[in-house]
Amino acid sequence: MEREVHGKAAGLRTYSLVSLGACLFTIISIYGFREFAPVGFDPSRIASQVVVGIGFIGAGLIFLRANEIQGLTTAAGLWISAAVGMSVAVKMYWISIFASFLAIFVLRVLRWFEPYFHSAHKND
Repeated sequence: MEREVHGKAAGLRTYSLVSLGACLFTIISIYGFREFAPVGFDPSRIASQVVVGIGFIGAGLIFLRANEIQGLTTAAGLWISAAVGMSVAVKMYWISIFASFLAIFVLRVLRWFEPYFHSAHKND
């Protein structure tokens, strides 16, 4: 919701869809190929490709405008959203909840400290 409130390109619906999609791909990679059990395959390959796909989406959100990088936090937020979806898919609920709260903390609370970091960096 934090991204939505601040009018960013990826809001609540985008994050929800990315998380849901990552969750679904992870479930598919775990349970979707059981009928092919005699054939050797690595289900983690699908999960790893989710990370690549989210990286591709994230790269499309990052751009340079007036010598300032924009969209980087949104891209990172989508990335963590996919990770939360994948952890829910493998029933790691507590780590999903912890990661969600930590991501919200980073997006909401650390925003207040950014001006101090930027002013300290400009003085160097």
